[in-house]
Amino acid sequence: MNARRWTAALLVTVATVALAGCTAESGEQRCTTRDGFLECAPDQRGTAPKVSGELLDGGSYDLSQDRGKVVVINFWGSWCAPCRAEADDLENTYQATKASGVTFLGINVSDSRDKAIAFEEGRATYPSIFDPPGRTALDLDIAPNAIPATIVLDREGRIAAVRRGAVIQDALQPVVERVAAEDSR
Repeated sequence: MNARRWTAALLVTVATVALAGCTAESGEQRCTTRDGFLECAPDQRGTAPKVSGELLDGGSYDLSQDRGKVVVINFWGSWCAPCRAEADDLENTYQATKASGVTFLGINVSDSRDKAIAFEEGRATYPSIFDPPGRTALDLDIAPNAIPATIVLDREGRIAAVRRGAVIQDALQPVVERVAAEDSR
């Protein structure tokens, strides 16, 4: 086969694969972007990996203890200006939704324990895992140097929504409320 025919065949194959990805059956079509969040329908959600670690206060946390709850995971660092900007919105959303079976978990990356504790004091009443190497972020496909990021897990521990970047309450709370309401439909 000469180079021209080989190239034409390759282009046809690439075009066919690309078009197949745009059909209504595509998983991408079942996930939508709204207010900066990528949200997926329940049948398109992947299960979150194991999340566990040492809390800033010295205790321990394992995601499995919150099965049956909606869990909002936020990755942050004390050195991160957008993390400081979103802290009140996260806490306010937590306070507004916790009665609906929602819990929040912070995951501190690339920080010293003292700086992380000082940052969290007066900003968050929910726990945070101390994960300076960013292993949990990598497990959840969040680059530790690309924070803040927020992931919303449904009651079955599946990833329902993701936002890479700072959140505001007006965008986060409706997402959390939609995921929390799924169980009561």
